[in-house]
Amino acid sequence: MKNKVVVITGGSSGIGKALAEQFGINGSKIVITGRKKEALDQAALELQKKKIDVLTIVSDVSKEEDNKNMVEVILDHFGKIDILINNAGISMRAMFEDLDLDVVKKVMDINFYGALYATKYCLPYIIEGKGTVVGISSIAGYRGLPARTGYSASKFALQGFLEVLRTEMLYKGVNVLTACPGFTTSNIRRTALAADGSQQGESPRDESNMMSAEECAEYIYNAVKRRKKILILTNMGKLTVWLNKLFPVFMDKMTYKVMAKEANAPMR
Repeated sequence: MKNKVVVITGGSSGIGKALAEQFGINGSKIVITGRKKEALDQAALELQKKKIDVLTIVSDVSKEEDNKNMVEVILDHFGKIDILINNAGISMRAMFEDLDLDVVKKVMDINFYGALYATKYCLPYIIEGKGTVVGISSIAGYRGLPARTGYSASKFALQGFLEVLRTEMLYKGVNVLTACPGFTTSNIRRTALAADGSQQGESPRDESNMMSAEECAEYIYNAVKRRKKILILTNMGKLTVWLNKLFPVFMDKMTYKVMAKEANAPMR
């Protein structure tokens, strides 16, 4: 990973920031993007204290033109792109019957189209260097979660896109990794959208026993290094994927029961 140029969308906090640190301390040159300059500057300051070479770009992944401009800035600064990690994401929580459909569109624009745009403009340079495209998906991309309509739909779409891309890149030397964390400590639940599009604020789940963002980043780093295709994290995540394939009706009931235990769960 030394001297590889690694682009991480949504890299100012959570898993994205942890990935920037993990790759950076192993010698990679880091690009982190996000919509908030202050958060990017703070993350960059912390990374630079660890002697990590980092470039920040204010960019909204949901806007195609921003992704095109992002690539131009990276090439001007570093001259190449080796690895793209599509990490930027947002969640939501509301029952579909109560949901403003604009919420689903916003989630899809960031989680799915954001990855689509970033990959489209980075891919020619990744092909040149026989690099890697990573999509940070979720167990929710294998098992639909009640009250997470937009989130699960976006992750199912992302995984379909990555599977197609992996197949298309089979003989071009590009590795495509679908990484599926389970519940991980990050700010994604605090910034999740409610039925009307407002942020829900507090996490509805006890995060004390979740995998840390740093541990998650280490797993993803090793998977990229080994050029793995699929990474499913946590024992619960692996069990969920396996049981859902074999016993989908049973898992409907189990998933509902588990999600209904969340604080202020919207099920009724």
